[in-house]
Amino acid sequence: MPLILPGNVASALGTGYDVDNSCRFNDGDSAYMQKTSSAGNRRTFTLSAWVKRGSITYGYATFFSSDQAAENSFRVTFDDDDGSNDDRLMVYYYTGSHQLKFITNREFRDCSAWYHIVVAVDTTQSTNTNRVKIYVNGTQETSFSTATYPSQNLDTSVNQSGAPARVGAGTDLYFDGYMAEVCWIDGTQYAASDFGEFDSDSPQIWKPKDVSGLTFGTNGFYLDFKDSSNLGNDANGGTDLTETNVAAIDQSTDTPTNNFATWNPLFSASNLSYAEGAVEISCSADGWFESGATIGISTGKWYFELKCTLGSGTYSSESIKFGIKNSEDINDGSGEVTQNNGNHYQADGNSGNNSSLSGVGTFATYTTNDIIGCAVDMTNRKIYYHKNGTYINSGDPAAGSNGFDISSNFDFVLPTISMYESGTKGEVNFGNPSFSISSGNADADGYGNFEYSVPSGFYALCTKNLAEYG
Repeated sequence: MPLILPGNVASALGTGYDVDNSCRFNDGDSAYMQKTSSAGNRRTFTLSAWVKRGSITYGYATFFSSDQAAENSFRVTFDDDDGSNDDRLMVYYYTGSHQLKFITNREFRDCSAWYHIVVAVDTTQSTNTNRVKIYVNGTQETSFSTATYPSQNLDTSVNQSGAPARVGAGTDLYFDGYMAEVCWIDGTQYAASDFGEFDSDSPQIWKPKDVSGLTFGTNGFYLDFKDSSNLGNDANGGTDLTETNVAAIDQSTDTPTNNFATWNPLFSASNLSYAEGAVEISCSADGWFESGATIGISTGKWYFELKCTLGSGTYSSESIKFGIKNSEDINDGSGEVTQNNGNHYQADGNSGNNSSLSGVGTFATYTTNDIIGCAVDMTNRKIYYHKNGTYINSGDPAAGSNGFDISSNFDFVLPTISMYESGTKGEVNFGNPSFSISSGNADADGYGNFEYSVPSGFYALCTKNLAEYG
């Protein structure tokens, strides 16, 4: 399964135009933002957005819409059009029947990657294939399972007076994940090259570029998400979007130019669900289930945290195990970090390497709202855990003392969580938290936002750090 594919993400590069922020949308919160249109161009318009998915679930993950009514709606979504959980890109305009409808043949299920999606419409074009152009990562899509081109000079609901332009939702269909550099253009059919470019040194990598010189038109807007107190701010100077169930904590530094690790929904163990852009994971049944991160580790020194919520039943004292595991052994059937090439620290104070355990209660137990830190030193093959800032076993990762050995069997590991009991939840922080941080600590390069200090020489698990230390 994909784990940070360079061909999909500009974050493989550390140079060029930097995107500082994105916005995290949580479908469980029905989060979105919108702006009511005045009379604009209903025939010619362009959407450009960088999108990183946070969940793979049944139903439509709509990240842009403009609906005048239930049967007068334009939407851009990852679809489940035939009920088979396809996760294909779908663009449509519906008025009781589809006046415009495109569904790609390929699926977009890589939750580790940022996709740049451009939908450019101009129904005035005489050639029907020029009326709708869809680009992903700089390349025009040409392979569709459905391709219904609009009639010439069709007026859509887009930019119609009174129609809301929504980012992150389409009425009751919500998106879960991250969006960055959202450009809505009224009156121009732009190409993908107006918003991004292929890197001159790595031409397979598509990266964002400065869009300040574009013409946005009457209803157009540009969301850069740089103001946490006003994430709907139109950086182009127009009327801001109104936020619904979007808060300052939803501002993120996970961007197309610096991609942070999250949990990976593609592991898709039964009875685990993902939220908050895949940094929150919950268990809905009893029995061991596990998931791993989107970024793996083979060398270097890395730091991350977990805020835990335990279930209330028989197994609550051991319902979370947090640590690392060989990537090839995740979902090996055991459901536990401790089995088959894994190292963990669990809620009842147990720590182990492979199947060798230190004994229940040997170290500090942890419970709901405790924050567990993990410092992984793959260079010296040691791992360190802390509870609320105090390292167990008198560990000192900066000094390299009293760490737990990382087995020689571990070659390419993933941060991993195992959960046992219904109601158990883990909110991971790879430097991009979904929960409030009371202090705020970055690594030595200024990346990440952690509750506790990052040990000297250790770094947040993001692609800019991987390019330098990984």
